[in-house]
Amino acid sequence: MKLVVGLGNPGEKYEYTRHNAGFLILNAFVAKKVGDGIVWLSETKFNAHVYREEGVIYAKPQTFMNRVGESVSKLVHFYNIDLSNLLVIHDDVDLIKGEFKLKKGSQAAGHHGVEDIFSKLGTSDFFRLRMGVGRPLDKKYEVEDYVLEKFSDEEISNLKDLFEKKIYDKIDGFLNL
Repeated sequence: MKLVVGLGNPGEKYEYTRHNAGFLILNAFVAKKVGDGIVWLSETKFNAHVYREEGVIYAKPQTFMNRVGESVSKLVHFYNIDLSNLLVIHDDVDLIKGEFKLKKGSQAAGHHGVEDIFSKLGTSDFFRLRMGVGRPLDKKYEVEDYVLEKFSDEEISNLKDLFEKKIYDKIDGFLNL
């Protein structure tokens, strides 16, 4: 069984923010794989929206980013997921816009959601797909404010192109490991 988790903050206010890149990517992946009309189930025991297909669980935790570890930990333990079968998708300010990296292990690099998952699972030994959102150009601008800003229309368009050209294959490749 594989578990693919997209990170983001719940609610309309955060829907198209950089910090919700994980939700956006996961939504696009599942829609392309399964088709439109997907029904995400609200699973209160995990505090997550969940979609299942044979051999794979897709989840979008509905806690705020800094507390996402509890939801991921509950999913991992309930479904007895081997950590080599866990993929967490999230934004990364240390990667340039449009860059993606799939890697197992490594540091959280200041991403509080990832830090919380490390803390709750007691390890960093799982796969992460990091989506580069870049850093603010103005050094006085706080990173926390930057990631909570909505993507521009141009960035959304670029993200859709990247998804078609690169991201889908990375996630699909993980599922076929």
